[in-house]
Amino acid sequence: MSTPGAPEARTDPASIRVLIADDQEMVRSGFRLILQAQPDIEVVGEAGDGLAGVEMARRLRPDVCLVDIRMPVLDGLEVTRALAGPEVEDPLRVVVVTTFDQDDYVFGALRAGACGFLLKDAGSALLVEAVRAAARGDALVSPSVTVRLLRHLTLGESHTPETAGSEQPLTERELDVARLVAQGRTNQEIGQQLYISLGTVKTHLGSIQSKLGMRNRVEIAAWAWSTGQLSGL
Repeated sequence: MSTPGAPEARTDPASIRVLIADDQEMVRSGFRLILQAQPDIEVVGEAGDGLAGVEMARRLRPDVCLVDIRMPVLDGLEVTRALAGPEVEDPLRVVVVTTFDQDDYVFGALRAGACGFLLKDAGSALLVEAVRAAARGDALVSPSVTVRLLRHLTLGESHTPETAGSEQPLTERELDVARLVAQGRTNQEIGQQLYISLGTVKTHLGSIQSKLGMRNRVEIAAWAWSTGQLSGL
């Protein structure tokens, strides 16, 4: 077992480089074992508190940071703002992982710049999927919280879509994609449901982000819920 915080031996340039920040050594060890078992993922560092996590992330520049909510010195929301907030010039991709399924944690994490929110009991497959989604620029929120929380999420003024009115409305197909994103569907699932290619899904997502002034699919999902696009669910 490697020393917490020390880089792992693997240095495959094709690997997704992950930093784990959690104050519980058992959790860090469990995440490391799950992720290191994947051929395309390596854990490059571990931190036991928020401040150490921020310093290590800025030094190592991992592809994805897995950050716990409750940590000493700096909590997970402060860490997320420091690494991925709107004011960060070169933001990192942060996935918040927590035991606590609470609305204020989800809202705080997403508004602080997180590109994913995962419950620790979501299972190993979803943990791996969340890391891969973050690495490719997508976002994943635990299905158990997506529908319940995003329908109540209202965007702050800084993220209010300037073009949500009639100037540059979304096409019907773009609305279909946005609705499925808000239901927690992956790009592959969206493509299968709409009978379109993965590349076409990504093109639609890029267009939606451009038109609505959104940074990622989490904000697209929040917009869909806050504007009543899924009111029938």
